[in-house]
Amino acid sequence: MAGNVVAIVGKNYCSLSQASLIVRRRPHVVNGGGFVVTNCNDQKVVFRVDGCGILGAKGELILRNGDGEALLLIRRKGGIVQALSMHRRWKAFRIDYEGLEKVVFSLDEPTTLSTCMLKNNSIRIILNPRMSSKEKWDFEIKGSFTDKDCSIIDYGGNIVAQVQEGTMSEDVYNVVVQPGYDQAFVLGVIGILDNIHDESTRCNY
Repeated sequence: MAGNVVAIVGKNYCSLSQASLIVRRRPHVVNGGGFVVTNCNDQKVVFRVDGCGILGAKGELILRNGDGEALLLIRRKGGIVQALSMHRRWKAFRIDYEGLEKVVFSLDEPTTLSTCMLKNNSIRIILNPRMSSKEKWDFEIKGSFTDKDCSIIDYGGNIVAQVQEGTMSEDVYNVVVQPGYDQAFVLGVIGILDNIHDESTRCNY
């Protein structure tokens, strides 16, 4: 990044040094699910993602900062059109002081239909406003989130963040965010991946 900052949620969530974060999934029976993110250096809570166990609504997440302030409201678009399409679209909104919602980014989740019919069914992310004027997408997920071995890549092929398997337990894993990139954006994306793969933010009732 050479000192550049890619602020998507906010500049205060970007660091000029590499950030090593620890994600701990919360059990549904105790805290309603979701996960807590701490800084690897000082164990300070920097983010939290609440899922349907707390919110009571399927396909809806909230990303909060360490103080509990809501940063992003994330929703999965529903309806019959989405059910029959190649992708399910998620949208992340920032809520301003007047209560108005502004789309920050959208993520297309491949459906079973697209998995069967398309060779390239990777998960792609589009910013609002767009970062790339040439490509159809701004970021892409490569690898396996289920195995905790995946990366967020930008349209230029640069690694933004990596999800890595933890050593403590299956409910703990690591996220490394490269210098200059927005950590809140990265954790918002990971919240969606968690829900897609039926993990801590998702309810099965």
